[in-house]
Amino acid sequence: MTGHSLDVQIFTVAFAVYVAALLLFLGRSATQRAWVGWAAVGALGAGTLLQTIALIVRWRLSGHAPLSSMHEYASVMSWMAAGSLTILVARTRRFEIGAYASPVIIAIMAIASLMPKQINQQLVPALQSYWLHIHVSMAALAEGAFALACALAIVYLVKARKADARPEELERLDTLTHRTISVGYPLFTLGALFAGAIWAYNAWGTFWSWDPKEVGSWIIWLFYTGYLHARYQRGWRGRKAAVLSIIGFVMVILSFVGNLFLGGQHSYG
Repeated sequence: MTGHSLDVQIFTVAFAVYVAALLLFLGRSATQRAWVGWAAVGALGAGTLLQTIALIVRWRLSGHAPLSSMHEYASVMSWMAAGSLTILVARTRRFEIGAYASPVIIAIMAIASLMPKQINQQLVPALQSYWLHIHVSMAALAEGAFALACALAIVYLVKARKADARPEELERLDTLTHRTISVGYPLFTLGALFAGAIWAYNAWGTFWSWDPKEVGSWIIWLFYTGYLHARYQRGWRGRKAAVLSIIGFVMVILSFVGNLFLGGQHSYG
């Protein structure tokens, strides 16, 4: 960790703690011992706390909210997913969820660790706006919720394949997936689309410029709108809804990574 700023060092420790949490969740699945599951929840909570500190330290070092680069965006996304997962598992005591959701969080953090980590103390003019906090934070929190919904959908599909699967347990997982998406959807709508359009107008003089990131966000919004429509109007639940949840988050990741190759006005760090 030599040569990295303090926030990156704390981020690296948080990453290691999340890996430890995953191992403990797997240990809970193997041993069925409750204390191992609670140890996993404790490790997950500790990782979330460390990541919170890392974000605060980065904020202080840069002088602005940690929302101006892809590394920071992915960090906030994984932080949202980790915090939500900690609360969810602690409240439901469904430790097996952690075994499937933790890898998703670790994967997002791994992506963040591959991005440039230098601190930008002087933002480009387009980023010197209070809309930075509204647009980027809400979009990152929404996609963190979508990440958790994806993990819950994976748990559903795995359990649904078992001969002894209990219908009430599957129904609960289906409901949790839906509720998580229902939290992320309005955040994404208000943050990624509306706040983003207003910020774009203030920065570039137009609400829409067919930027690759704008198009990707629009497609993601349409997809999750379709998910909610299929659920409420078509009665899509269970396996179909779970598959849609997973596809939706794959689209989120493709949009995020695609920003590296497609360029555009959103190519900051």
